[in-house]
Amino acid sequence: MLGIYIHIPFCKQACHYCDFHFSTSLKKRDEMVEAICEELRIRKAEINGSVETIYFGGGTPSLLNNDELEKIFAVISEHYKLAEEPEITLEANPDDLTPVRIQELARSPVNRLSIGIQSFFREDLELMNRAHTAAEALECITEVKKHFTNYSIDLIYGIPGMTKERWKSNLKTAFNFNIPHLSCYALTVEPKTALKAMIAKGEVAAVDDEMAQLHHSILMETSETLGYENYEFSNFSKPGFYSKNNMAYWHGRSYLGIGPSAHSYNGKVRSWNAANNNLYLKSIQSGELPLEREVLSLEDRYNEYVMTRLRTAGGIVIKEVEKNFGITFKNYLLKQAEMHLANKLLLKEADVIRVSKQGKFLSDGIAADLFLVNL
Repeated sequence: MLGIYIHIPFCKQACHYCDFHFSTSLKKRDEMVEAICEELRIRKAEINGSVETIYFGGGTPSLLNNDELEKIFAVISEHYKLAEEPEITLEANPDDLTPVRIQELARSPVNRLSIGIQSFFREDLELMNRAHTAAEALECITEVKKHFTNYSIDLIYGIPGMTKERWKSNLKTAFNFNIPHLSCYALTVEPKTALKAMIAKGEVAAVDDEMAQLHHSILMETSETLGYENYEFSNFSKPGFYSKNNMAYWHGRSYLGIGPSAHSYNGKVRSWNAANNNLYLKSIQSGELPLEREVLSLEDRYNEYVMTRLRTAGGIVIKEVEKNFGITFKNYLLKQAEMHLANKLLLKEADVIRVSKQGKFLSDGIAADLFLVNL
């Protein structure tokens, strides 16, 4: 499976927790769309095969109008081979998803929306400095359901001040819409963000890890009761609505990243564009790629395999480890896993090692214990 990720580096305002690359100035929006189209032309030889997923991330891709989206799609259609029914996802904020805009998007090639709700409560949205209101969140989902079969919403848990009752209410609201897909993320305090500064000044309480873990437990129990499949740590889906883009990423498949700060991966080499709009524009306009590259060692590829696969319901396939990395890596994995198997944070079933229910919230730390640092 091959994918294209397109980074749209614009937002109306800066969320306090976000450390992704974006600009709140839209002055060079037209130039950016042209540069994205040109980068797609320049890099067309990097994808050999059918593109099955196209993902517009950011930033806030829903700031683009249909003409701008169509311009990008036209270049992709001209220079890339598309699968018969590619999954085309657009990240969108509720304040952009007016009834008219939703109908416009439904007429575009976009066939899946990923909606950044984050919370249905005013106090949470204000703390995070989100641009939308709770009312807009409810209204946009109601309208999206009329025009899209495949869509997802994002929620954030572990927000300072968020009680378990408020989190339960968020989940109840989401599931009452009978949504096909839900992505839930624990709030993390990233360096150089407004949230980090606010916590340091005592303006906002620190994130409570125990409360976040309780929220996660509630999420797991509620989603399972309602028949949702937790196919990856943060992602919950009704049968048939897995995100193909997410699945490709967590299974180490190749993708091409277009736009400032976008990453690409071909199985052995990871590359990324400069996270600077002006530098990106100048480079592309001069026919150059503002890329840095890293050739991944065998150890790097093993560690990435462990990290990504341990987050999925499919887990780590021991035979795959031996086939792709060798017997030494397989033996190392089994030895490192012993402690977590003994305390039942990991489970071994036939040829698969996966995280248990009680180990899920700790999966990143468990993965780190399985990483190979020095062979």
